[in-house]
Amino acid sequence: MALSPIHRCASCNARSGSSKLFSCSACKVVYYCGRDHQAADRDAHKFACNAIKKRQKHLDQEETALRSLPGDWVTPPNLFEEHAGHFWGITATRDYMRARYALVEALLKIKTYAAVEAAYGHIMEMLRLCRGDNMGVRDLVPALALRLGRDQQCYDFCIWWATTGLRSDYDWGDLDLPYLDVNGADVFLSPPEDVFDKYASLSHLAAITLLKIRLLLDVRVLQTSSVIGHKVPQEILDRVREQLVSGSVVAENRSVMNATDQTPLIQNLENQVQVLYTVTKNSNRHFWPALLNPGKHLTARPEAYCQGSLEQMQLVLQYNFDAWAETPGAVDMIKDLMRQDP
Repeated sequence: MALSPIHRCASCNARSGSSKLFSCSACKVVYYCGRDHQAADRDAHKFACNAIKKRQKHLDQEETALRSLPGDWVTPPNLFEEHAGHFWGITATRDYMRARYALVEALLKIKTYAAVEAAYGHIMEMLRLCRGDNMGVRDLVPALALRLGRDQQCYDFCIWWATTGLRSDYDWGDLDLPYLDVNGADVFLSPPEDVFDKYASLSHLAAITLLKIRLLLDVRVLQTSSVIGHKVPQEILDRVREQLVSGSVVAENRSVMNATDQTPLIQNLENQVQVLYTVTKNSNRHFWPALLNPGKHLTARPEAYCQGSLEQMQLVLQYNFDAWAETPGAVDMIKDLMRQDP
């Protein structure tokens, strides 16, 4: 249900452990088990690799320029050390922020754990530097967290932005206020009503829906395994269940893992998925059909959008599609829900 953190050779798929892998020295997010396999993959890899190398160089140049600024009444010195939190308000930082996002886009062309982890790190650093997120990069975070298997972090992030992040009285300039401080929110409960606010992020809604579907798929597997529970020793059954469950949230919840009847939880999660499906559909009617048939929407480059528009859907689909595609059974569940629509 998420990308594997185990590195594999991009040419022969050999995994780390079975052979010693090394990363591409240019992009550092693709791995090979030998120079010959790296050479064999060069034609397939070079375009994405060169884009990452070029954008990393540009970012390094922008950072060097910012750090070398002597400071004046418009642009203070020591930006990274003393002015993190409100970068966008300092005009000189904007080319740097755009360069960092351009690197994220290049990294996400590569479908490895290392590439997604690097992109995630850049986005979180951009949010640290600019709390108010003038560039809207927060819409990428939940799906990236899901791709990395960080389901709890995904949910905590979405809840913060749907609650504190939407408060009209939150002072973004006060860096002493708590920021992204939701930790360990109960993922099994229905999301707070703030998540369904008309101003809530469509991208976050899509990610929470996927997260709930992941929980549902895992709990259904546990229910199926209970059928054989009386036929095998408990120690063996526990090991079987741990292997069957894909997500970290269910795997780490002992009360769920040890329950003999998952029916109430399954029904609860099914209801939550239905509600989230409907709220997302009402927020943007284009999204679910496009998830099933993405086509050219994944390569569209909309320059602006309004709530509920085709252009909004295209951006959100691009942010979230890989996370859905990497979760077996998730898109099929949406397909079933669409069939049931009146």
